[in-house]
Amino acid sequence: MSTPLSARPSARTGRGPRSARTPGRAGRRLVVTAAVALTAALALAAPAAAHAEVEADKPQALAENVTLRFVSEAESDSAGFTALRVVLPRGITPADVSLGAAPRGWKLTATEDGYTVAGPALKAGVDAEHEIRVRQLPSAKEIAFKTVETYSDGEVSRWIEVPSGAEEPEQPAPVLKLKAAAPGARPVGASPSPSPTATVGADAGAAAAPTPSVAADAPKTSAAADEAAADEGGGLSTGALVGVIVLALLVLGGGALWVLRRRAVSSDAG
Repeated sequence: MSTPLSARPSARTGRGPRSARTPGRAGRRLVVTAAVALTAALALAAPAAAHAEVEADKPQALAENVTLRFVSEAESDSAGFTALRVVLPRGITPADVSLGAAPRGWKLTATEDGYTVAGPALKAGVDAEHEIRVRQLPSAKEIAFKTVETYSDGEVSRWIEVPSGAEEPEQPAPVLKLKAAAPGARPVGASPSPSPTATVGADAGAAAAPTPSVAADAPKTSAAADEAAADEGGGLSTGALVGVIVLALLVLGGGALWVLRRRAVSSDAG
């Protein structure tokens, strides 16, 4: 009596087609599992969606009468912005700045190293946007505006880390890249320094808003202060998180290879 074709062993492996396909199916399942794990790891490694940004209508070194637009993206679902504290870069003084657009009722108050714009709390989840007019931009390739955001529940978010090198900081300060100065452009004369309590309203008829207590939490210009503020955020650094992800992927890959080899040995023994 002849052996049915489906039960005959494979001429190449000596095993039936059923056992030959089993490691392949197991391998595909492990590949899918590894892909899901990788997707989850990348999602954890992604930076926070919320951040602070700046853009200019004339992003050029030594450009005059420039409008800068700032956007602070909301991070809280339960509280709204009440104040933004901005440290001006070298080459721009508080006297060189005036408030353009801002949320209704918000005021600009000059400080020793920048300004605060504050007012009635915005709704939770609403981004804070404001514009300032700058007398002249400095002669530089890029300028950073360290920003401290205060919410109505007292929460403070610090975007004060200045990027350096290839690694992106966890809470980067808004940075504006500048084109080279126009031929013949020269620095204008220095403006007189205003009193730190001088206040300018976003709309002339609104009453002056009280100065927020964010000044005590304002970012310092020293590197040591920046590092201390960054440490307050806690959590894994970007480099450590990437190392954890790589280790997890190596473990997954080693496990997949071990399972495939074990199944192959079991099939050969059978």
